[in-house]
Amino acid sequence: MEQLDLQALLAKSYEICDALMSANVGQVRTEGKNLKPMFRDDLALFGAYLTGADGVVTDDEAEFIREKLGFSADAKTVEDIRRRRGVAAGHSAEIPQSLKYAVLSDAGRKLDPDPFRRQCAMYFYDTFKVFGQEIMARYAREVPQDEVQRFTDYLERMEAMLNEYSVWRPVTQKAYRVVEPANNEKTEEERAAELEELLAELDSLIGLEGVKRQVNTMVNLIKVQQMREELGMKPADIAKHMVFLGNPGTGKTTIARLMANIYRCLGVLRTGQLVEVDRSGLVRGYIGQTATQTAEVIDQAMGGVLFIDEAYSLTVSKGQGDFGQEAVDTLLKAMEDNRDDLVVIVAGYTDLMEQFLDSNPGLRSRFGTRIMFEDYTADELMGILALNLKKQEYRLSAEAEVKAREIITARVENKPENFANARDVRNFMEKAIANHATRVAALEHAKGNKDILATIEADDLEDLE
Repeated sequence: MEQLDLQALLAKSYEICDALMSANVGQVRTEGKNLKPMFRDDLALFGAYLTGADGVVTDDEAEFIREKLGFSADAKTVEDIRRRRGVAAGHSAEIPQSLKYAVLSDAGRKLDPDPFRRQCAMYFYDTFKVFGQEIMARYAREVPQDEVQRFTDYLERMEAMLNEYSVWRPVTQKAYRVVEPANNEKTEEERAAELEELLAELDSLIGLEGVKRQVNTMVNLIKVQQMREELGMKPADIAKHMVFLGNPGTGKTTIARLMANIYRCLGVLRTGQLVEVDRSGLVRGYIGQTATQTAEVIDQAMGGVLFIDEAYSLTVSKGQGDFGQEAVDTLLKAMEDNRDDLVVIVAGYTDLMEQFLDSNPGLRSRFGTRIMFEDYTADELMGILALNLKKQEYRLSAEAEVKAREIITARVENKPENFANARDVRNFMEKAIANHATRVAALEHAKGNKDILATIEADDLEDLE
C-alpha cells in the first residue's frame, strides 16, 4: 500500500476520536480529559519513551515531539514532555489507553454507521508506528539499538492486543483501502470537463502506450453507445469488468483509480470510489466467514470499482481448508446481481491470472476486457525517477544521472526475479535520498545551501546496483 503520512494519520485519528466521543465511547472523566487529548498524550509519552532510551529527553527531542504532534508552542508543554525522561523501560508492557477505546469500538461494532469500516484501532496503531519511525529517522547516523528495541517492543505489544480482539489488519493487507472520488454532485458540464482532465492525466503518464490506447477506445465506445441510446437505438452491451495483466510496479493501481473516476464521469457508475483489496482482505479461516467478509467488501464497493490485486492467490491453492473459492463464488454472484452498479478489476502476473480465469467456468466470461501492462523501458524508468525526485524537490547531478542510468539499464536488461519496475525506482530513490542525507549532514556548509540540499551526487548512488 502507499506510504503512510503522519499528518494525514493524525488528522484521521482525531476524526476517529470525535466520532467515538459522539458515540459515547471514550468518555474519559479523569482530569477532565476526553479521548482526543488522551490520544495525543499517549503519543507524546510514546515519543518520550523512545527518545529517553538514553536516559534523558533533551530540549531538541522535546521540541521535535511537540512539532510533530502539533502541540501549542508554550514552554509548559515542552517541559511536560521533558519531564518524561524517566519513562521506564517497562512502558513497553503497557497499552495506550486511547488504543483500548478504539479496539472496543471495532470489536463491539460501536459505530453505526461506521465510516472507518472497523479500522479505528488500525488507524491509531499506524499513527504510533509512523510517529515512531519519524522519531528514529531524525538521525543522520545509525539509530541507537536501545531506541530500536523500545520501538519494536511497544509495537509488538499493540499488535498482540489487536490480534487478540481480531481487529488486526497487517500492513500488507489491502482491505478497505478506499480511494474516494471527486465530488459526485456535479453538473453534466462539470463531469465532462473533469473527464477531459482525467484523460489528460492518463495521457501524461510515462509509458503505458498500449494501456492508454485501450482505455481511450473504451471511453469512445461508451460515448457512442450513449449517443445511440439517446436516439432510441439499441446500445451494444459493453463489458466493464477488466483483467489487468502484468508485473508489479507497472501502474495497474493508478489506472484502476483513473478508470473508477472515468466511469463515474461517463455516468457508468454512481459514485466511482475505488476499493482496493487482496486475498487477505477477503479470505477468512472458517466456513462461512469468507463469504461474509467478501460480501462486506463488495458492499463498500457498490457504485464504484472493486480492485482485487494478485487475484490469482484466491484460486492457486484448492486444498482442504482453503476458502479462496468461497470468495470467488461470492464475487461471481455479486457481479451477476449488480452488473449495472459494480465494476470489478482483477490484477496480477500474466500467467497466473490465466490460471485464475481458467479455475472457474464463470470467471473468464465475466471479464470481457483484458489490458496488458508491459514492463517499463530503462528510458521510461529514468523519466519516472526524475519525476519522483522533482516532486520531493531533489535532482540528479550530471554524473549521478549517468550512474543512475547505468544501474537502471543493467537491471532492466538482466531482470532479477524480484524486478518490480516503478517500485524498484521508488526504492532506488529512497535509498539515494538516505545516502544523500548521511553525506550532507556531515558538511558544515550545507545549511542554507539549497543546491547542496537538493542535488543527488554520484557518490550517493554507491551500493545501489
